[in-house]
Amino acid sequence: MKMVLSQRQREELNKAIADYLSSNGYNDALEAFKKEADMPGEMDRKFGGLLEKKWTSVIRLQKKVMELESKLSEAQKEFIEGAPTRAKRTPAEWIPRPPEKFSLTGHRAPITKVIFHPVFSMMVSASEDATIKVWDFESGEYEQTLKGHTDSVQDIAFDHHGKLLVSCSADMTIKLWDFQQTFECIKTMHGHDHNVSSVAFAPSGDVVFSGSRDKTIKMWDVATGYCVKTYTGHREWVRMIRISSDGSLIASSSNDQTVRIWQTASKDCKVELRDHDHVVECVAWAPDTASGPINEAAGHDNRKGAHLGPFLASGSRDKTIRIWDVGTGLCLMTLAGHDNWVRGVAFHPGGRYLLSASDDKTLRVWDIKNKRCLKTLYAHQHFATSLDFHKTLPYVISGSVDQSVKVWECR
Repeated sequence: MKMVLSQRQREELNKAIADYLSSNGYNDALEAFKKEADMPGEMDRKFGGLLEKKWTSVIRLQKKVMELESKLSEAQKEFIEGAPTRAKRTPAEWIPRPPEKFSLTGHRAPITKVIFHPVFSMMVSASEDATIKVWDFESGEYEQTLKGHTDSVQDIAFDHHGKLLVSCSADMTIKLWDFQQTFECIKTMHGHDHNVSSVAFAPSGDVVFSGSRDKTIKMWDVATGYCVKTYTGHREWVRMIRISSDGSLIASSSNDQTVRIWQTASKDCKVELRDHDHVVECVAWAPDTASGPINEAAGHDNRKGAHLGPFLASGSRDKTIRIWDVGTGLCLMTLAGHDNWVRGVAFHPGGRYLLSASDDKTLRVWDIKNKRCLKTLYAHQHFATSLDFHKTLPYVISGSVDQSVKVWECR
């Protein structure tokens, strides 16, 4: 294919070639070229080195084009495989894939927590702007704002029917919200002496647990709003608490760099897990489906038969995620790869994968069996603070200091 140059472009190219020949001392060729190209005697200074400059910039652009082409083919592959070969992947293997389906804005300060409603296509976000917002994750619509806290809302949780929402705040209170009709605050519980960082419902739904910067964990009766138990033992701020699926155990993480497992019924600390070397930000109980992959991953150092669990994941400011056998108190594996604090962890309902959110602005999907990072999503403009995996639908949500809530489709 012949490129057509204008008269002026042709003259400029000829001059640049002549300059190249003369500066490299190809004098015979230069004379012959000048004759054939019908060129006047003296060279123009502005054509000095022009050919080399053009040549190097062409190479640079070619490299850029190749980079962009490979990125594009990667994206096309994502896009194409996301659809047709979805058939080949079972829901247990679906993972969130870029780009996000929705990026929702409305909060006026960093997002501290995002959670799915257990029944309806709703999700809820909590923020340092002291509000809680409700969204529809299938349409991306904003539904409403719950106001009542007077300081940063630190954590939120539903009972398993999704009829009640509990929230806790730096204003030292815990609030219960009616999620059936009115969306109003029906109770405010006082008792902690400092910022309340985490809340969770017992599976039965009749009690709520909370963890606070006052170093305690408390159990509250939902019907009366009274504090019925206090668990003490952490030496620092309690960052997150999560209740096991049968309600018998509480896992708590703390600034004292430990994870503790408590017996709900007795107030006793059953075991203290101490392998992290920085604040432990988050914990998540593994679903039963994860027992197989976790045992496969731990298999090499374990000759005594399967670990029985229950299993727990913890994420820390030491940038790692650890998976523990709570029954024996052993750390079975460490997942390293994030470049900053790990702020949120969530198991894939299928049990094969673990998701994490980090201050390195990414979400990562970890293949548990092979103890490796399977996918990195460059999710946010700022620290990623929280994520949730829908229990039955192929969706993941994430929240960030960039004040956005993102919805990711899994396929």
